[in-house]
Amino acid sequence: MIRLGAAPVSSFLGERAPQSLRARERGQGTGGEQAGPRVPEQPHGGPAAPDPGAPAPRRPQRVARAAAGFGNRLAARVGEAPLTLVLLVGLWAVGAATRSLGHGPSDALLARVGTGVPTLGEGRWWTPLSSMFWCSGAGAYVAASLLLLLVVPAAERRLGALRTAGALVAGQLAGTLAGTAVVAVGARLGEQWTASVVDQTAVGPTAGLFALAGVLGYRLTVLWRRRLHLLVVLVPLVMTLYVGHLQSVQRFSGALAGLAVGALLTRRRPHLRSHRSSHTETRVLIALCLVAAALGPMIASLYDNATGPFNTFSEIYLSHRLTPEEVADFCASSARDCARAHAVERIFDTPARLMATLFPALLLVLAEGLRRGLRLAWRITVVTELLWTFMLLWLFKETGTRAGGVVQYFVEALLLPLVTGGLLLATRKRFPLRLPRAVLGRLTAVVGGMLVVAAAAYTGLGVLVARQFEPGATFRGLVAGLPAQFLPPAYNDLLPDYPIAVGPLARLLETYCGLAFWVVALVALLVAFRRPVVHVDAEDAARARTLLTEHGGGTLSFLTTWDGNHYWFDEEGRAAVAYRVLNTVALTTGDPFGAPEARARAVAGFARYCDARGWTPCFYSVTPETRAAAGQLGWRSLQVAEDTVVALPDLAFTGRKWQDIRTALNKAGKQGITAEWWSYHEAPLALKEQIRAISEEWVSEKGLPEMGFTLGGLEELDDPAVRLLIAVDSDRSVHGLTSWMPVYENGEAVGWTLDFMRRRSDGFRGVTEFLIASAALGFKQEGARFLSLSGAPLARSEKEPPTGLQKTLDWLGRALEPVYGFRSLLAFKAKFQPEYRPMYMAYPDPAALPSITRAIGKAYLPHLTPAQGVRLMRKLSA
Repeated sequence: MIRLGAAPVSSFLGERAPQSLRARERGQGTGGEQAGPRVPEQPHGGPAAPDPGAPAPRRPQRVARAAAGFGNRLAARVGEAPLTLVLLVGLWAVGAATRSLGHGPSDALLARVGTGVPTLGEGRWWTPLSSMFWCSGAGAYVAASLLLLLVVPAAERRLGALRTAGALVAGQLAGTLAGTAVVAVGARLGEQWTASVVDQTAVGPTAGLFALAGVLGYRLTVLWRRRLHLLVVLVPLVMTLYVGHLQSVQRFSGALAGLAVGALLTRRRPHLRSHRSSHTETRVLIALCLVAAALGPMIASLYDNATGPFNTFSEIYLSHRLTPEEVADFCASSARDCARAHAVERIFDTPARLMATLFPALLLVLAEGLRRGLRLAWRITVVTELLWTFMLLWLFKETGTRAGGVVQYFVEALLLPLVTGGLLLATRKRFPLRLPRAVLGRLTAVVGGMLVVAAAAYTGLGVLVARQFEPGATFRGLVAGLPAQFLPPAYNDLLPDYPIAVGPLARLLETYCGLAFWVVALVALLVAFRRPVVHVDAEDAARARTLLTEHGGGTLSFLTTWDGNHYWFDEEGRAAVAYRVLNTVALTTGDPFGAPEARARAVAGFARYCDARGWTPCFYSVTPETRAAAGQLGWRSLQVAEDTVVALPDLAFTGRKWQDIRTALNKAGKQGITAEWWSYHEAPLALKEQIRAISEEWVSEKGLPEMGFTLGGLEELDDPAVRLLIAVDSDRSVHGLTSWMPVYENGEAVGWTLDFMRRRSDGFRGVTEFLIASAALGFKQEGARFLSLSGAPLARSEKEPPTGLQKTLDWLGRALEPVYGFRSLLAFKAKFQPEYRPMYMAYPDPAALPSITRAIGKAYLPHLTPAQGVRLMRKLSA
């Protein structure tokens, strides 16, 4: 982190700078106290490195200081949340007084304070409330306390203690009563799962806590509201579907009640409508759903009496150890079945027991790939869900019975893969990123090579120790036994006969061949998924960036470094064009870039390149120089945007026309808001999370997809060359941010272009003016010649008389104004007294305009769904 420039900001403002700002620049606080020494600064974000000559504190001292700091912060938080402290102390005090901390309340006490069909049926009407003061055991007390510490303090800060207590109690009552009613009705209708838990009695405050979390979510930003609400639903839903106890149903009912009540009580009605998430956030939410599907069976395995509907066929996802009764049943069937049962049992006494968690581990790795938007992860996940669906259908056919209970079990088991597969198919367009060919080739080589090695080791070495198998192993028999080595133990019953290892070397092969393959495969997948996704051709991308840095281009030329572009280079390699092909239209990203004398020739060269491939070239958002070069080829053109450029050498915020900018700077100083430079990849996690939350809130309020192409998003921030200016207050809360892309000339950044611009809805009102003005002062101090506030699509200053087609674009800009606000953005930029520079679209054939229009629309809105298209047309018609 650094402050803006070396010169004081007040020198640019004159005597109008606030007194507090001038005092801070003299090294004094606003109250006259002497400020501490200034931390050394570095040029592009991140805290300055410590003095290497200073003695480093010893590790025990650092640990002690960190522990003391954490304890102080925790004590401060608890002190700010008195209701939390009362509830936590009361829960444990009641448990200790009734000797319930170890194994929960006694049976006699449970019958008096627990809630369920038996107690309510006996007229104990107080149990829905009394049940929240006890837990079912030591683990339940710890889990409830952690949940209480996570939810209640935040609720107290945002709702107040009284409303928090009311929401907690009301949620507990609604959750326990509704959950108990669901179980009672299901049992009366003959549903087997609910019938198995209808006699249970539950205690614990978690139903109310989940309800409180649902209400709390409506007071958070859109990003965290969506994530919290998803977790509030997913966690008790997974517990209900896999564990299936009465308390799980009550928690889920409490969560739904909290969501419903929170929606009704929220102050702002827009919270009742659904908010669209960005592409990145949608991937995160889908990955969370897959994680829930993976962890559900593992959580259920911790319970001896899990009876949830999805737990019936949980061994498809997580293999369980055979019980002595199951082994005895197999041994009573046949000697062969007995030997296979004992072989499965031996697996759980070796490292191969990790194979029991193979599919949950695979789903967790795939969830990481989905979070990153990778098409390969999407395909593997869909195939996996389809295989499980077909396996369940095959098992249903093999049972040969159509009894009601059997049909119900299979229907319940089919729900999970069908719902997960449907969700993935519905969101398939959110996973367009492809691994580079080199990475995909290495991944295929590693996984395929390890598969060959593991199979060859099992069959080849198995033949050498054939006598250590029962019956004696042959090569054909070992090949038949290969599937058993690569599948979890639960699948052995579905496989044909194969040799069973009885000797030490044979058991070694049986233990490690499949395990070694899957460890290597999962690690290789995870490494490939976590590698940055680069351009389709990484070598061309690197070559283009080098050309851009050395010679430069226009104010939008840095957009050519974004993912999704292909590159054309002239014969001499001195100029390049970034483009993407959509509907046989080769749509460029800005002007050609490279050596100045080669840029004009690049227009004709790229046109010939497209003509040889049957593409229609279209230069989009280009300067008058490129327009003139295209005009020499007989092309048509029209204005599609307006660039706004601010000259920096003589910039001074003096005079009446700069009043709004001075006001924003002065108010920021009075409110203790400062501007800090960061690189996104070096910024602290706390700042990154706030940036994502602000961006997600901005996207959700649009109701339509986030635009791309020439408009950057979060993914484009993560570039070392991009500088991020953040407005933060004394509490380190982010009020707004802007990102700036370099404009190169002869290897140096001579100007900067504004790209990403967001502000918190409830933050400092003039934060955008403050950030742009602060950036301008900082860039001026560094010696930059200009900054560009970037082009506003479908907006112009109307200096030139419009043609017929230009009038159509002007109408489209006016129609889209309520949705995307391009014209308002152009009007906002007028505050900085910029020079207006038109940006054009040049095209060779007017007959191709329909195709070009579709290509531009797809470039800006690649994920537009039919429903959103209808919504957009309604807004246009309105």
